Amino acid sequence: MRMSLGRVGARLAVLLPGRTDLAEMRRDPRRDLLAGLTVAIVALPLALGFGVSSGLGAEAGLATAVVAGALAAVFGGSNLQVVGPTGAMTVVLAPIVAEYGPGGVLTVGLMAGVMLVALAVLKAGKYMQYVPAPVVEGFTLGIACVIGLQQVPNALGVPKPEGDRVLVVTWRAVEEFAKNPNWTAVAFALGVAAAMLVGARWRPAIPFSIIAVIAATVVAQLAGLDAAQPIGDLPSGLPAPSLAFLDPGAFGTLLAPALAVAALAALESLLSASVADGMTIGQKHDPDRELFGQGLANIAAPLFGGVAATGAIARTAVNVRTGARSRLASLTHAAILAVIVFAAAPLVSKIPLAALTGVLLATAIRMVEVSSLTAMAAATRSDALILVLTAIATLALDLVYAVMIGLVVAGALALRAVAKQARLEVVPLDRGDHSAEEHALLADHIVAYRIDGPLFFAAAHRFLLELAEVADVRVVILRMSRVTTIDATGALVLKDVVEKLNRRGIAVMTSGIRPGQRQVLDSVGALELLCLEGREYATTPEAIQGARTYLECSGLMRSWTAQKSRPVSQEAEETVG
Repeated sequence: MRMSLGRVGARLAVLLPGRTDLAEMRRDPRRDLLAGLTVAIVALPLALGFGVSSGLGAEAGLATAVVAGALAAVFGGSNLQVVGPTGAMTVVLAPIVAEYGPGGVLTVGLMAGVMLVALAVLKAGKYMQYVPAPVVEGFTLGIACVIGLQQVPNALGVPKPEGDRVLVVTWRAVEEFAKNPNWTAVAFALGVAAAMLVGARWRPAIPFSIIAVIAATVVAQLAGLDAAQPIGDLPSGLPAPSLAFLDPGAFGTLLAPALAVAALAALESLLSASVADGMTIGQKHDPDRELFGQGLANIAAPLFGGVAATGAIARTAVNVRTGARSRLASLTHAAILAVIVFAAAPLVSKIPLAALTGVLLATAIRMVEVSSLTAMAAATRSDALILVLTAIATLALDLVYAVMIGLVVAGALALRAVAKQARLEVVPLDRGDHSAEEHALLADHIVAYRIDGPLFFAAAHRFLLELAEVADVRVVILRMSRVTTIDATGALVLKDVVEKLNRRGIAVMTSGIRPGQRQVLDSVGALELLCLEGREYATTPEAIQGARTYLECSGLMRSWTAQKSRPVSQEAEETVG
Protein backbone atom coordinates (compact mmCIF):
# COMPACT_ATOMS: atom_id res chain seq x y z
CA MET A 1 0.00 0.00 0.00
CA ARG A 2 2.82 2.40 0.90
CA MET A 3 4.53 1.69 -2.40
CA SER A 4 1.38 2.24 -4.42
CA LEU A 5 0.61 5.50 -2.62
CA GLY A 6 4.20 6.58 -3.17
CA ARG A 7 3.90 5.91 -6.87
CA VAL A 8 0.68 7.90 -7.08
CA GLY A 9 2.34 10.76 -5.22
CA ALA A 10 5.32 10.70 -7.56
CA ARG A 11 3.00 10.65 -10.53
CA LEU A 12 1.04 13.65 -9.23
CA ALA A 13 4.28 15.54 -8.67
CA VAL A 14 5.15 15.08 -12.35
CA LEU A 15 1.74 16.45 -13.36
CA LEU A 16 2.04 19.65 -11.30
CA PRO A 17 3.36 22.94 -12.78
CA GLY A 18 7.10 23.49 -12.65
CA ARG A 19 9.63 26.30 -12.86
CA THR A 20 9.69 26.06 -16.65
CA ASP A 21 6.06 27.18 -16.82
CA LEU A 22 6.79 30.24 -14.70
CA ALA A 23 9.85 31.09 -16.77
CA GLU A 24 7.85 30.95 -19.98
CA MET A 25 5.25 33.33 -18.55
CA ARG A 26 7.99 35.92 -17.96
CA ARG A 27 9.40 35.89 -21.50
CA ASP A 28 6.95 38.17 -23.27
CA PRO A 29 4.16 39.21 -20.84
CA ARG A 30 3.02 42.13 -23.00
CA ARG A 31 2.04 39.90 -25.92
CA ASP A 32 0.39 37.39 -23.58
CA LEU A 33 -1.66 40.10 -21.83
CA LEU A 34 -2.84 41.50 -25.16
CA ALA A 35 -3.74 38.02 -26.43
CA GLY A 36 -5.62 37.30 -23.20
CA LEU A 37 -7.64 40.52 -23.56
CA THR A 38 -8.59 39.64 -27.14
CA VAL A 39 -9.62 36.10 -26.20
CA ALA A 40 -11.72 37.41 -23.30
CA ILE A 41 -13.64 39.71 -25.67
CA VAL A 42 -14.29 36.79 -27.99
CA ALA A 43 -15.10 34.40 -25.15
CA LEU A 44 -17.63 36.59 -23.32
CA PRO A 45 -20.59 36.13 -25.70
CA LEU A 46 -19.69 32.47 -26.20
CA ALA A 47 -19.60 31.81 -22.47
CA LEU A 48 -22.96 33.51 -22.02
CA GLY A 49 -24.50 31.72 -25.00
CA PHE A 50 -23.28 28.27 -24.09
CA GLY A 51 -24.39 28.79 -20.50
CA VAL A 52 -27.91 29.56 -21.70
CA SER A 53 -27.88 26.61 -24.11
CA SER A 54 -26.78 24.21 -21.37
CA GLY A 55 -29.94 24.97 -19.40
CA LEU A 56 -28.22 26.42 -16.32
CA GLY A 57 -28.22 30.03 -17.49
CA ALA A 58 -25.69 32.63 -18.56
CA GLU A 59 -24.21 32.88 -15.05
CA ALA A 60 -23.17 29.22 -15.24
CA GLY A 61 -21.32 29.88 -18.49
CA LEU A 62 -19.44 32.83 -16.96
CA ALA A 63 -18.55 30.88 -13.82
CA THR A 64 -17.21 28.05 -15.96
CA ALA A 65 -15.11 30.36 -18.11
CA VAL A 66 -13.60 32.06 -15.05
CA VAL A 67 -12.99 29.13 -12.69
CA ALA A 68 -12.26 26.34 -15.15
CA GLY A 69 -10.36 28.70 -17.45
CA ALA A 70 -8.02 29.82 -14.65
CA LEU A 71 -7.33 26.35 -13.23
CA ALA A 72 -6.76 24.77 -16.64
CA ALA A 73 -4.42 27.63 -17.55
CA VAL A 74 -2.26 26.91 -14.49
CA PHE A 75 -2.39 23.10 -14.37
CA GLY A 76 -3.05 22.14 -18.01
CA GLY A 77 -0.54 20.55 -20.33
CA SER A 78 -0.67 23.19 -23.07
CA ASN A 79 0.79 26.68 -22.94
CA LEU A 80 -1.83 27.96 -25.38
CA GLN A 81 -5.05 26.14 -24.53
CA VAL A 82 -8.14 28.20 -23.60
CA VAL A 83 -10.77 26.37 -21.56
CA GLY A 84 -14.42 27.13 -21.00
CA PRO A 85 -17.94 26.03 -21.91
CA THR A 86 -18.14 24.69 -25.46
CA GLY A 87 -20.80 23.79 -27.95
CA ALA A 88 -19.92 20.10 -27.92
CA MET A 89 -20.22 19.91 -24.15
CA THR A 90 -23.45 21.89 -24.22
CA VAL A 91 -24.96 19.28 -26.53
CA VAL A 92 -24.19 16.59 -23.94
CA LEU A 93 -25.24 18.64 -20.90
CA ALA A 94 -28.64 19.84 -22.13
CA PRO A 95 -30.37 16.44 -21.90
CA ILE A 96 -28.67 15.76 -18.54
CA VAL A 97 -30.12 19.00 -17.16
CA ALA A 98 -33.54 18.07 -18.51
CA GLU A 99 -33.46 14.63 -16.89
CA TYR A 100 -31.59 15.19 -13.62
CA GLY A 101 -31.92 18.93 -13.01
CA PRO A 102 -29.20 21.49 -12.17
CA GLY A 103 -27.90 19.49 -9.21
CA GLY A 104 -27.49 16.44 -11.40
CA VAL A 105 -25.46 18.24 -14.04
CA LEU A 106 -23.18 19.78 -11.40
CA THR A 107 -22.62 16.35 -9.87
CA VAL A 108 -21.86 14.92 -13.32
CA GLY A 109 -19.25 17.62 -13.89
CA LEU A 110 -17.58 16.87 -10.55
CA MET A 111 -17.54 13.12 -11.21
CA ALA A 112 -16.14 13.68 -14.70
CA GLY A 113 -13.36 15.81 -13.23
CA VAL A 114 -12.34 13.01 -10.86
CA MET A 115 -12.30 10.58 -13.80
CA LEU A 116 -10.07 12.88 -15.83
CA VAL A 117 -7.57 13.14 -12.96
CA ALA A 118 -7.56 9.34 -12.73
CA LEU A 119 -6.91 9.09 -16.47
CA ALA A 120 -3.99 11.48 -16.10
CA VAL A 121 -2.48 9.43 -13.27
CA LEU A 122 -2.89 6.28 -15.39
CA LYS A 123 -1.08 7.96 -18.33
CA ALA A 124 -4.05 7.57 -20.65
CA GLY A 125 -3.50 10.81 -22.56
CA LYS A 126 -1.28 9.24 -25.21
CA TYR A 127 -4.05 6.92 -26.39
CA MET A 128 -6.23 9.78 -27.61
CA GLN A 129 -3.88 10.27 -30.55
CA TYR A 130 -5.20 7.06 -32.09
CA VAL A 131 -8.60 8.58 -32.89
CA PRO A 132 -8.77 8.59 -36.72
CA ALA A 133 -9.04 11.94 -38.52
CA PRO A 134 -12.36 11.04 -40.27
CA VAL A 135 -13.93 10.40 -36.86
CA VAL A 136 -12.78 13.81 -35.63
CA GLU A 137 -14.00 15.58 -38.79
CA GLY A 138 -17.37 13.80 -38.72
CA PHE A 139 -17.71 14.53 -35.01
CA THR A 140 -16.99 18.23 -35.59
CA LEU A 141 -19.47 18.41 -38.48
CA GLY A 142 -22.18 16.72 -36.41
CA ILE A 143 -21.57 19.04 -33.45
CA ALA A 144 -21.79 22.08 -35.71
CA CYS A 145 -25.17 20.88 -36.99
CA VAL A 146 -26.44 20.18 -33.47
CA ILE A 147 -25.31 23.59 -32.17
CA GLY A 148 -26.97 25.33 -35.10
CA LEU A 149 -30.25 23.45 -34.66
CA GLN A 150 -30.25 24.09 -30.91
CA GLN A 151 -30.35 27.83 -31.59
CA VAL A 152 -33.48 27.70 -33.73
CA PRO A 153 -36.01 28.31 -30.88
CA ASN A 154 -34.17 31.40 -29.57
CA ALA A 155 -33.47 32.61 -33.12
CA LEU A 156 -37.20 32.42 -33.89
CA GLY A 157 -38.14 33.99 -30.54
CA VAL A 158 -40.30 31.08 -29.36
CA PRO A 159 -40.16 29.11 -26.08
CA LYS A 160 -38.08 25.97 -26.35
CA PRO A 161 -40.43 23.07 -27.11
CA GLU A 162 -40.38 19.83 -25.14
CA GLY A 163 -38.32 16.95 -26.51
CA ASP A 164 -34.97 15.18 -26.31
CA ARG A 165 -34.08 15.02 -30.00
CA VAL A 166 -32.76 18.20 -31.53
CA LEU A 167 -34.47 17.57 -34.88
CA VAL A 168 -37.86 17.13 -33.20
CA VAL A 169 -37.38 20.26 -31.08
CA THR A 170 -36.36 22.26 -34.14
CA TRP A 171 -39.41 21.17 -36.10
CA ARG A 172 -41.75 22.05 -33.23
CA ALA A 173 -40.09 25.47 -32.88
CA VAL A 174 -40.68 26.15 -36.58
CA GLU A 175 -44.34 25.17 -36.20
CA GLU A 176 -44.71 27.52 -33.21
CA PHE A 177 -43.04 30.35 -35.13
CA ALA A 178 -45.45 29.83 -38.02
CA LYS A 179 -48.35 30.40 -35.61
CA ASN A 180 -46.80 33.43 -33.84
CA PRO A 181 -43.89 34.86 -35.84
CA ASN A 182 -41.30 36.98 -34.01
CA TRP A 183 -39.36 38.78 -36.74
CA THR A 184 -37.44 40.91 -34.24
CA ALA A 185 -35.66 37.88 -32.81
CA VAL A 186 -34.94 36.59 -36.32
CA ALA A 187 -33.47 39.95 -37.35
CA PHE A 188 -31.19 40.09 -34.28
CA ALA A 189 -29.96 36.51 -34.68
CA LEU A 190 -29.30 36.76 -38.43
CA GLY A 191 -27.83 40.26 -38.12
CA VAL A 192 -25.28 39.24 -35.47
CA ALA A 193 -24.38 36.04 -37.33
CA ALA A 194 -23.94 37.90 -40.62
CA ALA A 195 -21.80 40.59 -38.97
CA MET A 196 -19.51 37.94 -37.51
CA LEU A 197 -19.16 35.92 -40.71
CA VAL A 198 -18.65 38.89 -43.03
CA GLY A 199 -16.46 40.74 -40.56
CA ALA A 200 -14.19 37.71 -40.07
CA ARG A 201 -13.42 37.73 -43.80
CA TRP A 202 -13.05 41.48 -44.01
CA ARG A 203 -10.99 42.19 -40.87
CA PRO A 204 -10.09 38.93 -39.10
CA ALA A 205 -8.23 40.73 -36.29
CA ILE A 206 -11.33 42.68 -35.15
CA PRO A 207 -13.61 40.90 -32.60
CA PHE A 208 -16.88 41.39 -34.47
CA SER A 209 -18.73 39.06 -32.09
CA ILE A 210 -18.56 41.51 -29.18
CA ILE A 211 -19.16 44.50 -31.48
CA ALA A 212 -22.29 42.89 -32.95
CA VAL A 213 -23.62 41.91 -29.52
CA ILE A 214 -23.08 45.44 -28.17
CA ALA A 215 -24.80 46.94 -31.21
CA ALA A 216 -27.79 44.60 -30.85
CA THR A 217 -28.08 45.42 -27.15
CA VAL A 218 -27.98 49.18 -27.81
CA VAL A 219 -30.62 48.91 -30.52
CA ALA A 220 -32.89 46.79 -28.31
CA GLN A 221 -32.62 49.25 -25.42
CA LEU A 222 -33.06 52.43 -27.46
CA ALA A 223 -35.96 51.07 -29.50
CA GLY A 224 -37.62 49.47 -26.48
CA LEU A 225 -38.09 46.19 -28.30
CA ASP A 226 -40.00 43.90 -25.96
CA ALA A 227 -39.70 41.03 -28.43
CA ALA A 228 -35.93 41.04 -27.94
CA GLN A 229 -35.89 39.02 -24.70
CA PRO A 230 -32.74 39.82 -22.63
CA ILE A 231 -30.57 37.33 -20.76
CA GLY A 232 -31.94 38.46 -17.42
CA ASP A 233 -30.39 39.33 -14.09
CA LEU A 234 -26.89 38.07 -13.39
CA PRO A 235 -25.22 37.85 -9.97
CA SER A 236 -22.59 40.54 -9.50
CA GLY A 237 -19.85 38.07 -8.63
CA LEU A 238 -19.21 34.39 -8.28
CA PRO A 239 -21.14 32.44 -5.65
CA ALA A 240 -19.29 30.99 -2.67
CA PRO A 241 -18.06 27.45 -3.32
CA SER A 242 -20.54 24.86 -2.13
CA LEU A 243 -21.22 21.11 -2.28
CA ALA A 244 -24.91 21.52 -1.44
CA PHE A 245 -25.86 20.10 -4.84
CA LEU A 246 -24.09 16.80 -4.13
CA ASP A 247 -26.28 13.72 -3.59
CA PRO A 248 -24.12 10.62 -2.96
CA GLY A 249 -27.13 8.40 -3.54
CA ALA A 250 -27.33 9.54 -7.16
CA PHE A 251 -23.75 8.56 -8.05
CA GLY A 252 -24.81 5.23 -9.50
CA THR A 253 -27.48 6.80 -11.69
CA LEU A 254 -25.16 9.55 -12.90
CA LEU A 255 -22.18 7.31 -13.63
CA ALA A 256 -23.02 6.81 -17.33
CA PRO A 257 -23.56 10.55 -18.02
CA ALA A 258 -20.33 11.33 -16.13
CA LEU A 259 -18.41 8.85 -18.28
CA ALA A 260 -19.80 10.52 -21.39
CA VAL A 261 -18.81 13.97 -20.16
CA ALA A 262 -15.31 12.81 -19.17
CA ALA A 263 -14.78 11.11 -22.52
CA LEU A 264 -15.89 14.19 -24.42
CA ALA A 265 -13.79 16.53 -22.25
CA ALA A 266 -10.70 14.38 -22.84
CA LEU A 267 -11.29 14.06 -26.58
CA GLU A 268 -12.06 17.71 -27.28
CA SER A 269 -9.34 19.08 -25.00
CA LEU A 270 -6.56 16.95 -26.45
CA LEU A 271 -7.81 17.65 -29.96
CA SER A 272 -7.78 21.39 -29.26
CA ALA A 273 -4.28 21.19 -27.76
CA SER A 274 -3.07 19.32 -30.85
CA VAL A 275 -4.55 22.00 -33.09
CA ALA A 276 -2.69 24.66 -31.09
CA ASP A 277 0.57 22.73 -31.48
CA GLY A 278 0.05 22.56 -35.23
CA MET A 279 -0.45 26.32 -35.46
CA THR A 280 2.88 27.10 -33.80
CA ILE A 281 6.55 26.15 -33.96
CA GLY A 282 8.23 24.65 -30.94
CA GLN A 283 5.08 24.13 -28.87
CA LYS A 284 4.06 20.63 -27.77
CA HIS A 285 1.47 19.82 -25.15
CA ASP A 286 1.71 17.12 -22.49
CA PRO A 287 -1.46 15.01 -22.90
CA ASP A 288 -1.44 13.62 -19.36
CA ARG A 289 -0.93 17.06 -17.80
CA GLU A 290 -3.73 18.36 -20.02
CA LEU A 291 -6.09 15.70 -18.67
CA PHE A 292 -4.97 16.55 -15.14
CA GLY A 293 -5.66 20.25 -15.66
CA GLN A 294 -9.05 19.53 -17.21
CA GLY A 295 -9.87 17.26 -14.30
CA LEU A 296 -9.09 19.92 -11.69
CA ALA A 297 -11.03 22.50 -13.71
CA ASN A 298 -14.11 20.28 -13.84
CA ILE A 299 -13.88 19.43 -10.15
CA ALA A 300 -13.79 23.12 -9.20
CA ALA A 301 -16.29 24.62 -11.69
CA PRO A 302 -19.41 22.89 -10.23
CA LEU A 303 -18.54 24.20 -6.77
CA PHE A 304 -19.19 27.72 -8.15
CA GLY A 305 -22.27 26.72 -10.17
CA GLY A 306 -20.39 26.16 -13.41
CA VAL A 307 -20.96 23.45 -15.99
CA ALA A 308 -18.44 20.94 -17.31
CA ALA A 309 -15.68 22.57 -19.35
CA THR A 310 -13.24 21.52 -22.01
CA GLY A 311 -10.64 22.98 -24.32
CA ALA A 312 -12.24 25.40 -26.79
CA ILE A 313 -10.79 25.07 -30.28
CA ALA A 314 -12.07 28.43 -31.56
CA ARG A 315 -10.86 30.42 -28.55
CA THR A 316 -7.55 28.56 -28.51
CA ALA A 317 -7.06 29.43 -32.19
CA VAL A 318 -7.73 33.11 -31.43
CA ASN A 319 -5.22 32.93 -28.59
CA VAL A 320 -2.52 31.55 -30.90
CA ARG A 321 -3.25 33.95 -33.75
CA THR A 322 -3.03 37.00 -31.49
CA GLY A 323 0.51 36.11 -30.42
CA ALA A 324 0.18 34.18 -27.16
CA ARG A 325 3.42 32.58 -26.01
CA SER A 326 2.59 31.10 -22.61
CA ARG A 327 -0.25 30.15 -20.29
CA LEU A 328 -0.30 33.75 -19.01
CA ALA A 329 -2.59 34.60 -21.95
CA SER A 330 -5.32 32.10 -21.03
CA LEU A 331 -4.96 33.06 -17.37
CA THR A 332 -5.45 36.71 -18.33
CA HIS A 333 -8.57 35.77 -20.31
CA ALA A 334 -10.09 34.20 -17.17
CA ALA A 335 -9.13 37.19 -15.01
CA ILE A 336 -10.73 39.69 -17.41
CA LEU A 337 -13.94 37.66 -17.49
CA ALA A 338 -13.92 37.69 -13.69
CA VAL A 339 -13.66 41.47 -13.71
CA ILE A 340 -16.61 41.65 -16.11
CA VAL A 341 -18.65 39.40 -13.81
CA PHE A 342 -17.97 41.62 -10.79
CA ALA A 343 -18.14 45.03 -12.48
CA ALA A 344 -20.43 44.79 -15.50
CA ALA A 345 -23.10 42.21 -14.62
CA PRO A 346 -26.00 44.71 -14.92
CA LEU A 347 -24.92 45.68 -18.43
CA VAL A 348 -24.36 42.08 -19.53
CA SER A 349 -27.83 41.09 -18.30
CA LYS A 350 -29.44 43.36 -20.94
CA ILE A 351 -27.96 41.45 -23.93
CA PRO A 352 -30.79 39.98 -26.05
CA LEU A 353 -30.92 36.19 -26.17
CA ALA A 354 -31.34 36.37 -29.93
CA ALA A 355 -28.00 38.21 -30.20
CA LEU A 356 -26.21 35.41 -28.37
CA THR A 357 -28.02 32.96 -30.62
CA GLY A 358 -26.52 34.76 -33.61
CA VAL A 359 -23.05 34.34 -32.08
CA LEU A 360 -23.57 30.61 -31.71
CA LEU A 361 -25.02 30.26 -35.21
CA ALA A 362 -21.94 31.92 -36.67
CA THR A 363 -19.70 29.77 -34.47
CA ALA A 364 -21.42 26.62 -35.73
CA ILE A 365 -20.96 27.68 -39.35
CA ARG A 366 -17.29 28.53 -38.81
CA MET A 367 -16.69 25.12 -37.23
CA VAL A 368 -17.27 23.47 -40.59
CA GLU A 369 -14.05 23.43 -42.61
CA VAL A 370 -15.30 22.69 -46.11
CA SER A 371 -11.80 22.10 -47.48
CA SER A 372 -11.00 19.53 -44.75
CA LEU A 373 -14.29 17.73 -45.27
CA THR A 374 -13.78 17.64 -49.04
CA ALA A 375 -10.24 16.35 -48.70
CA MET A 376 -11.29 13.67 -46.21
CA ALA A 377 -14.24 12.55 -48.32
CA ALA A 378 -12.03 12.35 -51.43
CA ALA A 379 -9.26 10.37 -49.70
CA THR A 380 -10.82 6.89 -49.67
CA ARG A 381 -14.29 5.43 -49.60
CA SER A 382 -13.62 4.16 -46.09
CA ASP A 383 -12.70 7.64 -44.84
CA ALA A 384 -15.82 9.12 -46.43
CA LEU A 385 -18.02 6.42 -44.89
CA ILE A 386 -16.54 6.92 -41.42
CA LEU A 387 -16.98 10.70 -41.67
CA VAL A 388 -20.62 10.48 -42.76
CA LEU A 389 -21.58 7.82 -40.21
CA THR A 390 -19.96 9.75 -37.35
CA ALA A 391 -21.67 12.99 -38.38
CA ILE A 392 -25.10 11.31 -38.66
CA ALA A 393 -24.64 9.52 -35.34
CA THR A 394 -23.63 12.80 -33.68
CA LEU A 395 -26.77 14.45 -34.99
CA ALA A 396 -29.13 11.59 -34.20
CA LEU A 397 -27.58 10.01 -31.09
CA ASP A 398 -25.40 10.84 -28.11
CA LEU A 399 -22.03 12.41 -28.93
CA VAL A 400 -20.00 9.76 -27.13
CA TYR A 401 -21.94 7.02 -28.91
CA ALA A 402 -21.15 8.79 -32.15
CA VAL A 403 -17.42 8.68 -31.44
CA MET A 404 -17.71 5.02 -30.42
CA ILE A 405 -19.55 4.19 -33.64
CA GLY A 406 -16.94 6.03 -35.66
CA LEU A 407 -14.12 4.20 -33.90
CA VAL A 408 -15.80 0.81 -34.34
CA VAL A 409 -16.43 1.38 -38.05
CA ALA A 410 -12.90 2.74 -38.54
CA GLY A 411 -11.47 -0.26 -36.70
CA ALA A 412 -13.54 -2.71 -38.73
CA LEU A 413 -12.49 -1.13 -42.03
CA ALA A 414 -8.86 -1.04 -40.92
CA LEU A 415 -9.01 -4.72 -39.98
CA ARG A 416 -10.57 -5.49 -43.35
CA ALA A 417 -7.73 -3.68 -45.11
CA VAL A 418 -5.10 -5.43 -43.00
CA ALA A 419 -6.75 -8.80 -43.51
CA LYS A 420 -6.52 -8.34 -47.26
CA GLN A 421 -2.76 -8.06 -46.91
CA ALA A 422 -2.57 -11.62 -45.59
CA ARG A 423 -1.61 -13.95 -48.47
CA LEU A 424 -1.13 -17.66 -48.82
CA GLU A 425 0.72 -18.52 -52.00
CA VAL A 426 2.42 -21.57 -53.42
CA VAL A 427 6.17 -21.11 -53.85
CA PRO A 428 8.48 -23.29 -55.94
CA LEU A 429 10.71 -25.74 -54.13
CA ASP A 430 14.35 -24.83 -53.76
CA ARG A 431 16.41 -27.17 -56.02
CA GLY A 432 19.32 -27.38 -53.63
CA ASP A 433 21.60 -30.21 -54.66
CA HIS A 434 18.85 -32.40 -56.10
CA SER A 435 18.99 -33.73 -59.65
CA ALA A 436 16.36 -32.72 -62.18
CA GLU A 437 14.55 -36.08 -61.88
CA GLU A 438 14.64 -36.01 -58.08
CA HIS A 439 13.43 -32.40 -57.99
CA ALA A 440 10.52 -33.36 -60.25
CA LEU A 441 9.60 -36.19 -57.89
CA LEU A 442 9.76 -33.89 -54.87
CA ALA A 443 7.55 -31.36 -56.67
CA ASP A 444 5.01 -34.11 -57.37
CA HIS A 445 4.71 -35.01 -53.70
CA ILE A 446 5.51 -31.77 -51.82
CA VAL A 447 3.83 -28.37 -51.91
CA ALA A 448 5.29 -25.32 -50.12
CA TYR A 449 3.15 -22.39 -49.02
CA ARG A 450 4.44 -19.03 -47.89
CA ILE A 451 2.23 -17.12 -45.46
CA ASP A 452 2.66 -13.35 -45.78
CA GLY A 453 1.24 -10.73 -43.42
CA PRO A 454 -0.94 -11.11 -40.30
CA LEU A 455 -2.59 -14.41 -39.40
CA PHE A 456 -5.37 -13.20 -37.10
CA PHE A 457 -9.10 -13.51 -36.68
CA ALA A 458 -10.00 -11.30 -39.65
CA ALA A 459 -7.98 -13.36 -42.13
CA ALA A 460 -7.58 -16.77 -40.51
CA HIS A 461 -10.69 -18.48 -41.88
CA ARG A 462 -9.93 -17.48 -45.45
CA PHE A 463 -6.52 -19.00 -44.88
CA LEU A 464 -8.18 -22.23 -43.67
CA LEU A 465 -10.37 -22.51 -46.78
CA GLU A 466 -7.42 -22.07 -49.13
CA LEU A 467 -5.13 -24.50 -47.36
CA ALA A 468 -7.80 -27.14 -46.83
CA GLU A 469 -8.12 -27.55 -50.61
CA VAL A 470 -4.63 -29.09 -50.86
CA ALA A 471 -4.79 -32.49 -52.64
CA ASP A 472 -2.60 -35.10 -54.37
CA VAL A 473 0.47 -34.40 -52.23
CA ARG A 474 2.16 -36.20 -49.34
CA VAL A 475 3.87 -33.25 -47.62
CA VAL A 476 2.87 -29.61 -47.03
CA ILE A 477 5.59 -27.16 -46.01
CA LEU A 478 4.40 -23.94 -44.30
CA ARG A 479 6.93 -21.14 -44.59
CA MET A 480 6.10 -18.80 -41.68
CA SER A 481 9.05 -16.44 -41.57
CA ARG A 482 6.94 -13.62 -43.10
CA VAL A 483 4.01 -13.90 -40.70
CA THR A 484 3.92 -10.44 -39.10
CA THR A 485 1.53 -11.29 -36.27
CA ILE A 486 -0.62 -14.16 -35.09
CA ASP A 487 -3.41 -14.20 -32.52
CA ALA A 488 -5.26 -17.01 -30.74
CA THR A 489 -7.80 -17.34 -33.56
CA GLY A 490 -5.08 -17.65 -36.16
CA ALA A 491 -3.24 -20.21 -34.04
CA LEU A 492 -6.41 -22.28 -33.57
CA VAL A 493 -7.15 -22.18 -37.29
CA LEU A 494 -3.58 -23.28 -38.03
CA LYS A 495 -3.95 -26.16 -35.59
CA ASP A 496 -7.24 -27.17 -37.21
CA VAL A 497 -5.64 -27.13 -40.67
CA VAL A 498 -2.74 -29.33 -39.55
CA GLU A 499 -5.08 -31.82 -37.91
CA LYS A 500 -7.25 -32.09 -41.02
CA LEU A 501 -4.26 -32.57 -43.32
CA ASN A 502 -2.78 -35.19 -40.99
CA ARG A 503 -6.05 -37.14 -41.00
CA ARG A 504 -5.83 -37.22 -44.78
CA GLY A 505 -2.34 -38.71 -44.59
CA ILE A 506 -0.57 -35.44 -45.46
CA ALA A 507 2.42 -34.53 -43.32
CA VAL A 508 2.81 -30.85 -42.37
CA MET A 509 6.23 -29.32 -41.84
CA THR A 510 7.02 -25.73 -40.88
CA SER A 511 9.94 -23.38 -41.20
CA GLY A 512 10.80 -19.94 -39.84
CA ILE A 513 8.47 -19.70 -36.83
CA ARG A 514 9.43 -16.50 -35.01
CA PRO A 515 10.24 -16.59 -31.29
CA GLY A 516 7.57 -14.01 -30.48
CA GLN A 517 4.85 -16.19 -32.04
CA ARG A 518 5.69 -19.41 -30.23
CA GLN A 519 3.81 -18.48 -27.05
CA VAL A 520 0.54 -17.92 -28.92
CA LEU A 521 0.94 -21.19 -30.82
CA ASP A 522 1.84 -23.05 -27.65
CA SER A 523 -1.13 -21.66 -25.68
CA VAL A 524 -3.66 -23.35 -28.00
CA GLY A 525 -1.68 -26.55 -28.58
CA ALA A 526 -0.67 -25.70 -32.15
CA LEU A 527 3.06 -25.61 -31.47
CA GLU A 528 3.11 -29.16 -30.13
CA LEU A 529 1.32 -30.37 -33.26
CA LEU A 530 3.68 -28.48 -35.57
CA CYS A 531 6.72 -29.89 -33.77
CA LEU A 532 5.34 -33.44 -33.94
CA GLU A 533 8.06 -35.95 -34.87
CA GLY A 534 10.55 -33.13 -35.39
CA ARG A 535 8.71 -31.53 -38.30
CA GLU A 536 9.61 -27.93 -37.38
CA TYR A 537 12.70 -26.49 -39.08
CA ALA A 538 14.57 -23.22 -38.89
CA THR A 539 14.90 -22.74 -42.66
CA THR A 540 13.02 -23.82 -45.76
CA PRO A 541 15.91 -25.88 -47.27
CA GLU A 542 16.03 -27.86 -44.04
CA ALA A 543 12.27 -28.42 -44.28
CA ILE A 544 12.60 -29.64 -47.87
CA GLN A 545 15.35 -32.05 -46.81
CA GLY A 546 13.11 -33.23 -44.00
CA ALA A 547 10.30 -33.79 -46.48
CA ARG A 548 12.68 -35.82 -48.71
CA THR A 549 13.67 -37.97 -45.73
CA TYR A 550 10.00 -38.46 -44.90
CA LEU A 551 9.27 -39.61 -48.47
CA GLU A 552 12.21 -42.02 -48.36
CA CYS A 553 11.04 -43.48 -45.11
CA SER A 554 7.57 -43.92 -46.52
CA GLY A 555 8.98 -45.89 -49.49
CA LEU A 556 8.07 -43.45 -52.26
CA MET A 557 11.63 -42.48 -53.09
CA ARG A 558 12.89 -46.10 -53.02
CA SER A 559 10.14 -47.36 -55.34
CA TRP A 560 10.76 -44.53 -57.76
CA THR A 561 14.55 -45.16 -57.74
CA ALA A 562 14.04 -48.85 -58.27
CA GLN A 563 11.67 -48.16 -61.15
CA LYS A 564 14.23 -45.86 -62.82
CA SER A 565 17.04 -48.44 -62.40
CA ARG A 566 15.21 -51.37 -64.06
CA PRO A 567 16.59 -52.55 -67.46
CA VAL A 568 14.79 -51.26 -70.53
CA SER A 569 14.25 -54.82 -71.79
CA GLN A 570 12.44 -55.72 -68.59
CA GLU A 571 10.21 -52.67 -68.90
CA ALA A 572 9.46 -53.65 -72.52
CA GLU A 573 8.58 -57.22 -71.54
CA GLU A 574 6.25 -55.96 -68.85
CA THR A 575 4.67 -53.61 -71.35
CA VAL A 576 4.13 -56.43 -73.91
CA GLY A 577 2.85 -58.73 -71.21
